Amino acid sequence: MADLCTELRWRGLLQDATRDADRYVAEADAPVGYIGFDPTARSLHIGSLVQIMALVHLQRAGGRPVAVLGGGTGMIGDPSGRTDERTFLSESDLGANVAGIQAQLGQFLDFAGPRGAKLLNNLEWLGRISFLDFLRNVGKYYTVNQMLAKESVKLRLDRSQEGAEGISYTEFSYMLMQAYDFLHLFDTRGCRLQMGGSDQWGNITAGIELIGRLRGEQAYGLVTPLVTRSDGQKFGKSESGNIWLDEDMTSPYRFYQYWINVSDADVDRYLKYLTLMSAEEIDELTRAHAAAPHERLGQAALADDLTRRVHGETGRLRAIAATKALFGGNLSDLTPTELADVFVDVPSIDLAAVNDARSPFTAVDLAVWSGMTGSKGEARRLIQGGGVFINNRKVEDSASPIDRSARLHDRYLVLRKGKKNYWLITWAD
Repeated sequence: MADLCTELRWRGLLQDATRDADRYVAEADAPVGYIGFDPTARSLHIGSLVQIMALVHLQRAGGRPVAVLGGGTGMIGDPSGRTDERTFLSESDLGANVAGIQAQLGQFLDFAGPRGAKLLNNLEWLGRISFLDFLRNVGKYYTVNQMLAKESVKLRLDRSQEGAEGISYTEFSYMLMQAYDFLHLFDTRGCRLQMGGSDQWGNITAGIELIGRLRGEQAYGLVTPLVTRSDGQKFGKSESGNIWLDEDMTSPYRFYQYWINVSDADVDRYLKYLTLMSAEEIDELTRAHAAAPHERLGQAALADDLTRRVHGETGRLRAIAATKALFGGNLSDLTPTELADVFVDVPSIDLAAVNDARSPFTAVDLAVWSGMTGSKGEARRLIQGGGVFINNRKVEDSASPIDRSARLHDRYLVLRKGKKNYWLITWAD
């Protein structure tokens, strides 16, 4: 098997590993490794991409990846990285979330063939074990002191001393449930490796301990870093919330825009973390980016790669078309949904709400109604200077009436001043 740990290490994705984990994955024939995914939403977000890529690298190195969806543990909630308790989800909501995530993982992993990836839901086995059996067969092997020493539990207990909510017995038991997952996969899939973010270290080692106690066998774990942006914010967050992999929750355009706008300080790291580019390809791209940073070559390569893999080639092309439209391209190429999405953050007015908005009207009227200018005289001077555009076409005559045929999708006009100042005008019949 190719050296998985070497690959993860040069990419900066190997933060820590248990003893002999690197030797195991290097010497074993098709080692089985798993990562769990939390189904608290119907889509994964970009914070999950690092873990998905860890499974991708395992498969490319000759191993067999197992993605475990937490249909069972999702009913409890992992306290790792949390300062308060998660809201419980119903079985029907969890089922819908699991189905959505299954489709997304299929875009990255190859599930075909005898060595294909496996997709499992831990509700299948956790839902069958009784409370008494769980206490007798799992709980007896852990002391309360061991569990209190885990970082995720200590954080919540420390917060409770400051007046915040403590940790419930339900969440306190999460570590044992994840340990049982590892034991079950060891017994049924021959899985000896669990991977995850560094906040999962305590849960992973708990499973290794359980396998050692009950089966007398060695299991292994390795963790990736918890990725943050250069400004210290948690990876996967934006000002408006998560960037999701589901296009109904985050459009391909907004997904593409997230990556095209990452900082120069982040782009090299993200190319290593989230793409399959070689070290030579990334080095060459980094040098080209450094020589012409204004061209944002690194960001463009990152956005292209990730948007293609998450949303397909069609989604990537639509995202690029929408991006070009924002900078003077053909707005009529955009669908109504894309048009509204591209201009969601710009000032907007509905002509139905403007008292004196009666047809026929001119670009001068639009400039005043929208607030682009403070007077009609200022609007005329701006038009004469070539600084006003409607639907990315320069307004040549300030006196010419605007016909309904100019509307995009029989509803919208996009007003622009200069290169970057936009207003979205709704003009419905």
